[in-house]
Order: sequence, then C-alpha cells, then structure tokens
Amino acid sequence: MTQVDLTGKTAIITGANSGIGYGAAKDFVRNGARVIMAVRNEDKGKVARERILQENPQAAIDVMRIDLADLASIRSFADAIKGQLDSLDLLINNAGVMMPPHSKTKDGFELQFGSNHLGHFALTGQLLPLLKNTPGSRVVTVSSLAHKGSEILFDNLDGSKGYKKFQFYGQSKLANLMFARELDKRLKQHGLETISLACHPGISSTNLFKFGKKDAPNFMKSLMDKLLQPADMGALPTIYAATHPSLKGGEYIGPDGKGRRKGYPALDTPHPVANDEDVINKLWEISEKLTGVVFDF
Repeated sequence: MTQVDLTGKTAIITGANSGIGYGAAKDFVRNGARVIMAVRNEDKGKVARERILQENPQAAIDVMRIDLADLASIRSFADAIKGQLDSLDLLINNAGVMMPPHSKTKDGFELQFGSNHLGHFALTGQLLPLLKNTPGSRVVTVSSLAHKGSEILFDNLDGSKGYKKFQFYGQSKLANLMFARELDKRLKQHGLETISLACHPGISSTNLFKFGKKDAPNFMKSLMDKLLQPADMGALPTIYAATHPSLKGGEYIGPDGKGRRKGYPALDTPHPVANDEDVINKLWEISEKLTGVVFDF
C-alpha cells in the first residue's frame, strides 16, 4: 500500500485501543499524524498508547474519553476537541459493539444501533465545523459484511418488540454504511471539500469476537487465526479509505479476496439494500431527532 505523508495532520479514531482502530492509530503516527485515541476505557487507551510509543517514541498521540453509548459524553468530548483544535483532518468512526445481549444506552437506545450508528452520527455532526474548516478532510465510517440483507427496523429500533443480536448488529452496520454515503452526498451538495467514505475489515480476528464474557478458548483462537485475517490486515481498508489520494468520497472499501473476507483493500460494492433512498432519508431524519444533533452544512 502507498504510504501517505500525514505530517501536520490530526486524526481522531474511536475505539483506538484495540483491533482495527489500534492498527490505524499505529499506521497514522508512523506516517507523521497526530492521533487522538477516543476510547471508553482510558486505562486501556493509555496501555495502547504506551505500546505505540515503544515502537515510535516520537509519536504525537493522546488519549481522551468518549462513551458512544452516552450523548452527554459525546457532547463533552466534542466540546473539548473544539476547545483544543480549530481543524480536523481525519475522523475515523471505528468503535463498535457486536452482538451483546439486549441492552440499552444511557439515552435508552438499543446498544448496537445507539453506539455503532447514533453515537458516531452525533459525534460527526458535532465535529463537522472543524472538518469543514480543513482542506482535504475525511470522515471514514467502519461498516461490515453484516450489512448485507439487513434492514432498518424503524418500528422496533429499541428492540422492545423482539431482539436478535445478529439482526440488530447487521442493522447498525447497514446504518453506518447508509450514513457514510449520505453524508458524502450532502457534503458535495453543499460544495464542501470534506469527503465521507465507508469501509469494512472483511472478517478479522479482533476482540469483538468474544464468546460470551470469556475469551475464545485456545483451539478456537488458532482456528480463527486460520480463517480470519489479523487485525492489522483488517485495518488496511480503514487506512486506505483515510489516505488514498485517488478516492473522491462515497466509496466503500473492503478486502479484495474471496467473499471479501480477507486480502488487501480495494473498492467494494455495497449490497443493494444500502441504496434505498427513502430508507436513507428516513434514517437521517430519525437520527437527527433521536440525537438532537442537526448537521450544519
């Protein structure tokens, strides 16, 4: 992959303490960026930061707390960032929860839709003034192969009428993809230079793959390592979407291998379910209503 010089650029990565977010953070600082690791658990964030500094002692890397399952936490994070920065080159909407038992965010949203989609929607809307202020800025939102064949359950967004964890995970990842592409469309309609892209990691062995509350047993880990790509490879589509000079916005990037499960980053095609304009517009409206965040293009 082409190495892009990121000297002088600032990136915010949600969920940067592990997996894909950690892989992206390592790459960005190696190429000269300042990285803000936006994490729920600051202790884990600091451990991850120390690991990166051991490899790259000159790295400019900070840890800040954000809980994407809490709109007040998102607002205080965004306010703190706007107090520190007047520009922002990269926002990587990466953090995610995957297939937990039915539970709610602080604001009463179903946890996966609330954290994975609404949290990132609210964060992006509140950081938009900084992104607009920065030539060549990008927003990258991490979706998943799980968006395929999913739907937005507008009459059951909170899961109160029944909850299947994989179905609700797929819904949140479809929402991520719809949001990323619609954001790009609206940015272009308003003549803004900021672009928005979506990506997915294929199937990578990040710590999202937990068996209940316990780590997978060792034999499962070795099996997963054979079948799945390592987190550093899973991070490549995110890095490509964030940095590749050929991209114009609105693209969807994933691995190039069989079934798009493994491999090196390339353009991918979203499932047709992601192209329904009525659903996309309804999702945007309801996201503004639920979060109270209206995008000021």
